[in-house]
Amino acid sequence: MADKIKLSKRDRLKIFGRSYFLLSSFNYERMQNGGVAYSLIPAIKKLYTKKEDRAAALKRHMEFFNTHPFMANPIFGVTLALEEERANGADIDDAAISGVKVGMMGPLAGAGDPLFWFTLRPILLSLGASLAVSGNVIAPIVFFVLWNVMAAAVKWYLQEFGYRAGTAITDDLSGGLLQKVTRGASMMGMFVIGALIQRWVTITFTPVVSEVKQQKGAYIDWEHLPKGAKGLHEAFTQYAAGRSLDATKVTTLQDNLNQLVPGLAALGLTFLCMYLLKRKVSPIIIIIGIFVLAIVLHVIGLL
Repeated sequence: MADKIKLSKRDRLKIFGRSYFLLSSFNYERMQNGGVAYSLIPAIKKLYTKKEDRAAALKRHMEFFNTHPFMANPIFGVTLALEEERANGADIDDAAISGVKVGMMGPLAGAGDPLFWFTLRPILLSLGASLAVSGNVIAPIVFFVLWNVMAAAVKWYLQEFGYRAGTAITDDLSGGLLQKVTRGASMMGMFVIGALIQRWVTITFTPVVSEVKQQKGAYIDWEHLPKGAKGLHEAFTQYAAGRSLDATKVTTLQDNLNQLVPGLAALGLTFLCMYLLKRKVSPIIIIIGIFVLAIVLHVIGLL
């Protein structure tokens, strides 16, 4: 029986170093996929000796991938463990590896922004700024060193945590743990994507459905407001009390759709894109088609 192939700490350090180039080939079709494949090359070369196996592994990791750049390393760790077990004969298919990656990237992206950009970075910037105000010339150096040391520590230890967690998952293949993790990760990923549709996809239909003249007192009477700051104060007060800005209430098609099901058009567009992708239509063609369609609909006054 052949010896089991094992990724050493040195191998994992190579993946860690390459992970800094995750965004080096960022594209609007598959986002960070090129950086993912580049980061995993050292592991793929060690785990697979045959050319066709290496090509299949690279192709497997050229699928769509997008997450916070500092939170990609725990996904790399789990992926390394799965690829390691697969190379040693474990029954792990492409869908299992892709499912875990897709399921993890959404939640980790959501955790990365508030942790790094909205918490740690402002704290370190405040420290550097306080030193700069006092005239200390090492202020930018302090920020640069602390930020990069902190980022490196988080990336490395999360990658190692992911690798150990992935190893624990693959040790229980017979118990169906991998299938449960894959299914749970896929469900979480789809849930996150579904929740973000309302936030990321915006479609506004502009055609006017009705124009109704409002009764006096239901809108702000701009002509009879005091001049200057008092007039502005009065206008803000009336608006806060629920008065409309104009005497005529205009209802658009989008207003009616929002009362029916908010985000219905965005959801429909998302389903259409999913259908086209399933039919093997190129994402670039879909993006160009959306641009052209949006321009045409805007010209004719529908958007």
